[in-house]
Amino acid sequence: MCDTTRYDEDTPAITTMLRRLLKEQITLKTGDRDLHSGHYGGLAPNAALLLCSVLAELKDRNNRVQIPGFYDGIRELPENVKLSWQDLHFDANEYLSKVGIDTTTDLDLSTPLYRLWFASTCEINGISSGYGGEEFKTAIPCQALAKVSIRLAPGQNPQVIRNAFRTFVRSRLPEHAEVSFRALGASPACQMDVESPLFQAAKSALTKEWGTEAVFVGSGGSIPVASHIQEILGIDTLLAGFALKIDRIHSPNEKYDLKSFHKGIRSWVRILEVLHDNSMC
Repeated sequence: MCDTTRYDEDTPAITTMLRRLLKEQITLKTGDRDLHSGHYGGLAPNAALLLCSVLAELKDRNNRVQIPGFYDGIRELPENVKLSWQDLHFDANEYLSKVGIDTTTDLDLSTPLYRLWFASTCEINGISSGYGGEEFKTAIPCQALAKVSIRLAPGQNPQVIRNAFRTFVRSRLPEHAEVSFRALGASPACQMDVESPLFQAAKSALTKEWGTEAVFVGSGGSIPVASHIQEILGIDTLLAGFALKIDRIHSPNEKYDLKSFHKGIRSWVRILEVLHDNSMC
């Protein structure tokens, strides 16, 4: 599968770990219509303000998720994986500077790859409420909507987390507020066996093509089909892709370098050849 990235511009990578993804949509209502802020302001509740106040409590100042029981059950990251990630000499500040960010939300930068590839996260992906068009409309919105994604580490139970998230939101709303939730999917986390001959052969093939030692990396993303293949068929997926973190993935003007395209083709020819030579396929 090619839906992954290189480690950097010169270093090919095989992704060996994916986080679980849980998606929720919250819809909050405080009345049956939007209201004139001059006639009702200061008296009527504001759905946008109320939802934002709840979402703001999801994390504390240290970036820790505040949902009760959120971190229960997380399995330890194997020591050999920790050591291999340290050998990559990842610089979090340099990584963020390439996308126009000069700071980080993580106050502890001792394990940035752990935060990116393994640790759980909770992020607001979109908020919609009131009037956001040109000019101005002085109305108090009666409805607000938010989309929230939660990345889960191995060992976390998605249904338990989903229920805890919904309880967290409900407990912070006044009685007059009406809230509904929509589950937008969940996929399991997975970890590949990099000691298998298949992965070692693929790593060697990538190294020959790029002239730089290929590395095994984790990914903070989620590719549900890879998890399902492992769960249902009992086999690992070889995740060797060639995009770059600066390709504006999921953003406007998303791109893919010609170098990634051409050397990606050559890389997979080499991988298939070495697997064939070793009678692995």
